[in-house]
Amino acid sequence: MRLGELDYELPVELIAQQPLDQREEARLMVLDRSSGAAEHSRFRKLGRYLADGDLLVLNDTRVFPARLFARKESGGRVELVFVRPVAQPPGAWLALIRAHHAPGAGSRLVLEDGRALRVAAYERPGRPILVSEDGAKLEAILMTLGILALPPYIRRPPAPCDGTAYQTVYADKIGAVAAPTAGLHFTTELLDELRGIGVRIASLTLHIGPGTFVPLREPLIESHSMEAEWYSLDEATAGAIELARRTGARVVAVGTSTVRALESFAITGDREGFTGLFVRPGFRFRLTDSLITNLHAPRSTVLAMVMALAGRERILHAYQQAIRHRYRFLSYGDAMLIR
Repeated sequence: MRLGELDYELPVELIAQQPLDQREEARLMVLDRSSGAAEHSRFRKLGRYLADGDLLVLNDTRVFPARLFARKESGGRVELVFVRPVAQPPGAWLALIRAHHAPGAGSRLVLEDGRALRVAAYERPGRPILVSEDGAKLEAILMTLGILALPPYIRRPPAPCDGTAYQTVYADKIGAVAAPTAGLHFTTELLDELRGIGVRIASLTLHIGPGTFVPLREPLIESHSMEAEWYSLDEATAGAIELARRTGARVVAVGTSTVRALESFAITGDREGFTGLFVRPGFRFRLTDSLITNLHAPRSTVLAMVMALAGRERILHAYQQAIRHRYRFLSYGDAMLIR
């Protein structure tokens, strides 16, 4: 598939910059992938489109404050986005770095409270492996000094509202740089309502990393390499999926990260591990019957995924409708149910 096939014109004013006051009041486009017909609704009415026995699968990852600012000993400012812990050296984390001149291995980076980090090595250019100079846990430093790494298309600093708005109400296992944004529309009341009509709910974990925001650049998208992300399904969720398959119930994935975990599990049989799965047109879905997702950017891996599920032309047509109807796009934007 050529990169240009993932293009469409997204008006910049439709990129949502703020969360809604009432998260369940997001608009919901319901797309029938067999006919291409689209219905315009509200997320709080989701129960109208789900049935008794459907299995709703959530990603329960919790976003941590991954962004830190520091200064080189020369005084130059450095921005760091922490990605995940690494095995060596002990206590180290892999990060992304932005600086006018990248500090070399062994360099000291001073934090705003006077403590310092040291660059132990580079995994590759732009990706330092960092340790704390005094042996303090980097997790504790991030919780004290870190701020949310909001997506780059949200062109404002993090605000107090982001602390709750950029976290799902069912977030549990900490480890994500970015939120599973399709899940941001749920409230506990809506989840209870869905349980009341017979929808079964299960959770898995996929810790979303910065690879989510890496745009596709290769002329042929098949050449793109996805950054691996850690996922896990417990025995109860695996059993719920098996029951849904046995009874013919739909598996409804909440978010593209949930799809990556489900389909990685289906392919490998592993309930835990790292996945670099890139779902693109031509992919054969094994577990995902329906998808709740947001409206995605051009030339993105997540747009390729929804095209794989519903078809390129149907998605592009639906997106043109969304633009005409002034839907809000991307992380804090409106939602789509593909069924």
